[in-house]
Amino acid sequence: MMQQVSGEGDRTSVIPLAGLTGHSQKIVSSHGTFIARPAPQPAIPFVNRQREFRLLRKLRATDLAPQPIAGNRHGIVLSWFPGEALDEARFSQQRPQIVALLQQLHRQPLTGYRLLLLPLLWRYWQLCPQRHHRWLRALQRLTRQGEPQPLRLAPLHMDLHPGNVIQQAQSVRLIDWEYAADGDVALELAAVGASDPQHQAEWIKEYAAAMQLSAEQLAQQVRRWQPWLRLLMASWYQLRAAQQDDATLQQMARQSWQQI
Repeated sequence: MMQQVSGEGDRTSVIPLAGLTGHSQKIVSSHGTFIARPAPQPAIPFVNRQREFRLLRKLRATDLAPQPIAGNRHGIVLSWFPGEALDEARFSQQRPQIVALLQQLHRQPLTGYRLLLLPLLWRYWQLCPQRHHRWLRALQRLTRQGEPQPLRLAPLHMDLHPGNVIQQAQSVRLIDWEYAADGDVALELAAVGASDPQHQAEWIKEYAAAMQLSAEQLAQQVRRWQPWLRLLMASWYQLRAAQQDDATLQQMARQSWQQI
């Protein structure tokens, strides 16, 4: 559905966009093309449009992310990245270019917004009205273990999957930075591997070579983070399924709990 909004000498098109978080809109006007991202309702743990706006401002000179135009706690407006989102096959094929993006991102100064998974996981537990029988046991086990000590702290995208990589004529770009924060680079690689599990070893090997890390050490650290990431994904699906009463999200939640 497309809405036409007319102003003085200007006609603006507002186009709703699909997505699991939902409610983003593409805005086409005589001034340019933009994306409006309102704060999700109900709220999602860690998603904060003001933090997202400030983080994108810190990355403004890098050309890694959309340019922040305006923002407050209710939402943000960003520049529009033209292009097409990758599918799973092209995501794997574009591995060298995506690794180059990660290399550039992970060499940026820290943003000051640290991602700590343990309090985030407990927040999901507190908010969700329906709790899988494996949830508390897994959460208590990770609490006893404590988060792995970071291999290398850096700004992370933390939602890098095919749908968030835009193919342009000569490059690829990253969108949807709402979960971005400072964290362990191995956690980012664990998230990328979850999107392309058949080629996880290749992602680790290529990234380690680009960043001058030991591939064996990086792979070991990725394995340490995988139980945390699996629980985070299952918690997210469980909460969003409850918030939206969505059958697709409920099915994804069930599939995620099977891996816990």
